[in-house]
Amino acid sequence: MNQEKLNYIIGKNIKKYRNLYNQNGQKMTQEKLAELINVSASHIRSLESNKTKKGISIPNLYKISVVLKVSIQKLIENKDD
Repeated sequence: MNQEKLNYIIGKNIKKYRNLYNQNGQKMTQEKLAELINVSASHIRSLESNKTKKGISIPNLYKISVVLKVSIQKLIENKDD
């Protein structure tokens, strides 16, 4: 698997689990997720829309997994295969 494909999978899964996340009736927005992991909202948007070539750092992937209460494995899992 190449880096571009991995970036696509991670972005797709971040969006999936962010949209599934619900706490006290509140959905997790891109802006709120960005604030919680200390990155820009545009970085989250770029990841989710596969418009970044940089990808995501391991520390940020970990932070997202903690905030969304999902394993890193789920964030890199490719259900299309």
